[in-house]
Amino acid sequence: MSGKDMSRRDFLKVTGLAAAAAVAVPSFLDLRKKAEAASASSERLKPWAGLHATKTFDPTKPTVYFTRDLSPEGVKKIYRKVNQNMKGRIAIKLSTVEPHGPNLLPRDYIKALQASIPNSTIVECNVYYHSPRMHTDTHRETIRINGFDFCKVDIMDEDGDTMIPIPGMKDFLDQENYSNNAYPYTPGLHLEEISVGKHMLNYDSMLVYTHFKGHPMAGFGGALKNIGIGCASGKVGKRQIHGDGWPMGKPFLERMVESGKGTMDHFGKNITYVSVLKNISVDCDCVANAALPACPDIGIIGSTDILAADQAGIDLIYSLPSSDNKDIVERIDSRLGRHQLEYMETLKMGSREYNLVEI
Repeated sequence: MSGKDMSRRDFLKVTGLAAAAAVAVPSFLDLRKKAEAASASSERLKPWAGLHATKTFDPTKPTVYFTRDLSPEGVKKIYRKVNQNMKGRIAIKLSTVEPHGPNLLPRDYIKALQASIPNSTIVECNVYYHSPRMHTDTHRETIRINGFDFCKVDIMDEDGDTMIPIPGMKDFLDQENYSNNAYPYTPGLHLEEISVGKHMLNYDSMLVYTHFKGHPMAGFGGALKNIGIGCASGKVGKRQIHGDGWPMGKPFLERMVESGKGTMDHFGKNITYVSVLKNISVDCDCVANAALPACPDIGIIGSTDILAADQAGIDLIYSLPSSDNKDIVERIDSRLGRHQLEYMETLKMGSREYNLVEI
């Protein structure tokens, strides 16, 4: 729902709902009750005080759509809201997960979604760490084990890799004041180009379908990590990001963001983001023995703005009562995970403020 599409009645509903918001940040359940009591509309702004969601609809900000309908239809419903620029050959980027991953999202979600998207293919890249997914043949066996073989899966670096530029990074890294700001830049540790799977160049559009959860190094894995790590080629690109003995923390997070910027800019307007907040463990699906989920299931979000999408995922988690989110929040904060959002904003990859519209 764009600002132009809002009727005067819708606008009054939104502003009325905003006025009812409390000054203090209420719990997720309190917010839900207030929103449902204030409006019977099928689409409504969520004026969550204290978060990055706008309190009244702002047409200058991107929209993040949200549904609590955790189902195949819920995923399709969200995608239909954000698919306006998807055309031609469409790559669906997801993680195929370690064999028998304990927190795997329901396969019927992506199976139903892929079947509804013409000319679409699931895409992946091999991994850098020791895993069956390190090599194409055993990666394909993992795909079969985990049930993603219902359609074609393109391992994009199966036939090698190619470098793509990260626009604007050279000028950014050459700024005289860069070493004096909040980012611990060391020459050689940041990226001006990134190696991606060669087959990525075969696609016109990309849907970034993400399982939003924690991560042992990045704090959390959202849409940015899905492409920043996931589209980087296994032998070259992922090594550029992880390095050999390079510092972790902020430098690692910044290389991951820069890599994601390369893929985002490559597709331009023809990239969109759908993230599922379910089975939210402190660990990534790349961890073979990942911990069990650390907080309640929340819902599905979608946006054409990568930063807004990841910020909304974080806001939804942090708005939960501390009894429900303490483990995942500790994981994110102990790894400086929210620095991903800060650095994405610095690189002008999107907006941290957004309209949150529930459907």
